[in-house]
Amino acid sequence: MRLFFCIFIICSLTLSADFITKMDYARMRYLNPRGIGCDKCHGAKGEGSVISKFKHFDKKTKRLVNDELRAPRINDLEYERFIAALENPKGVMPSYFLTDEESKILYEYIISLNKQNKAKGKK
Repeated sequence: MRLFFCIFIICSLTLSADFITKMDYARMRYLNPRGIGCDKCHGAKGEGSVISKFKHFDKKTKRLVNDELRAPRINDLEYERFIAALENPKGVMPSYFLTDEESKILYEYIISLNKQNKAKGKK
């Protein structure tokens, strides 16, 4: 009986390869890839958002001007552009040291967010 039980446990562990789906894993990466999530700047659905509002002095007009720092929309990017932004961040975009597989899964997740938004809009 013990032998049967041990074989059953080993087989069930072998057959259950993943504990979470790729989309669940990608969602975790989007919310917190390495300390700060993409959602903090790019929004919950990758739609882009305002990071900060500030004032600065415009030398031409010699006046204080209201301005904002905005993160771009990322849920409609082409794959090559998405990867380029991750590998060579510019401006205030932090560096994330993701594996190729993590980057690909993250991209698929972000694109799926845009598809979900479009599907909801048609209803």
